[in-house]
Amino acid sequence: MRGSGRGLVWFLLYVGLASAVIGSLGAPLITAVAEAYRVSLAASQWTLTIALLAGSVATPVLGRLGSGPRRRIVVLTVLGVEVVGSLLTVIPLPFAYLLLGRAAQGSGLGLVVLMMAVARDHLDEQRAARTIALLSVASTAGIGIGYPLSGILADQFGVRAAYGLGLVVTVSAFVAAVFLLPHAPNTTTQRGVAPTATAARFDVRGAVLLAIALPALLLVIGETRLWQQHAGLAVVILVAALLVLFGWAVLEARTEQPLVDVRLLRHPAVAAANVVMLVGGVGMYLLFSLITRYVQTPTAAGYGFGLTTFEAGLVLVPFSVLGFVAGRLVPGWRERVGARLLLGASTAVVLAAFVLFAVARSRLVLPVVAIGVLGLGVGAFSAAMPAVILAVTPAAETASAMSVNAVVRSVGFSTGSALGGLILAAHTTGTFPTESGFTTAAWLGATATTCTLAIVALLPLKPR
Repeated sequence: MRGSGRGLVWFLLYVGLASAVIGSLGAPLITAVAEAYRVSLAASQWTLTIALLAGSVATPVLGRLGSGPRRRIVVLTVLGVEVVGSLLTVIPLPFAYLLLGRAAQGSGLGLVVLMMAVARDHLDEQRAARTIALLSVASTAGIGIGYPLSGILADQFGVRAAYGLGLVVTVSAFVAAVFLLPHAPNTTTQRGVAPTATAARFDVRGAVLLAIALPALLLVIGETRLWQQHAGLAVVILVAALLVLFGWAVLEARTEQPLVDVRLLRHPAVAAANVVMLVGGVGMYLLFSLITRYVQTPTAAGYGFGLTTFEAGLVLVPFSVLGFVAGRLVPGWRERVGARLLLGASTAVVLAAFVLFAVARSRLVLPVVAIGVLGLGVGAFSAAMPAVILAVTPAAETASAMSVNAVVRSVGFSTGSALGGLILAAHTTGTFPTESGFTTAAWLGATATTCTLAIVALLPLKPR
């Protein structure tokens, strides 16, 4: 049943924003957690890492579990798990329970792809396209909401109050889902077989292999210290993770009811879109991490502005605002100019943000402008991407196909973050990296973004 349901649209967007807020809670609270729980910064970093790892595994799993008639129960179950996890982050328990709670919260990062499937099934075509575009933007630009809110709560009331924000968000999302989330159409489509009323068998082998390969891949990519001190070991782990991932893909291709239908990835437009997402994601998150680190660097380092966690969070507000503006406008533009031109133009905007940060950052307003321009580019890029994939994807495979793209984006973001860390570490002689390290990283990111432009121009993004 399709309609224009405005209430459903707002619910879907709220869940998308909630996922972004939950995911962003770890980053601004690392120092506060280390102090409150009396653990090292390295241990505290796991409050962010474990949520992202849980999300990377949960996203494709939820994409398959939620592709059939059981989607409503899957969404409610995951939101329930998030509520329990949020309680564990708020209740004064040992540090291990905080990590367990963050892992439970991270499992909800895969809900965005299910919200896209709901939009495609229950909204008219035009409104579904706009909603899916905004959901794609919300999963990244929404961090501009979580950062400042969690920062001010931590500064004023302590780290558990900041995590209380996650509890409020997850409980409200669960209650809203009980009343607003519709049942999925009672059909499933598997590899060209006629729709049936039964749910597909879950691919346990594929899920286990993916649960091994993805965390290993994301961990080794993001472990800057490992690459600095044990590069050989890092290469071995990286190769092993890629081999397991390759084995998983072969298994999926031979499985009747796979976790992810890899045949969809053979379509030139889908394959090209994921390559663009991977390379583009490296550059986008590289600049994001550079700017947030630069503005928080104390002025004693000879540069930077020494902003607090809350102030640095406010710097991200233009990123989110302009990202959502772009996400709102892109669906209308796509019909007139096409996906290739939109992806190329948005990548060019990201490139402009890199150049601006590389050449001008002496006053605080300049990094703020740069991250606003970045938000505009990332928002337009994220909003245009689903249309390329879904144009050649069966409706029943919406969640599964978009979950793969979400994982590819996570790998790109992790690579960009790690690349920035490695470059800055190479330019560090004392406590802080030299300012030239930021310049070098910015120009390297600009080069990666230029490569993305070339890929957009050359690969077959147009559906056949």
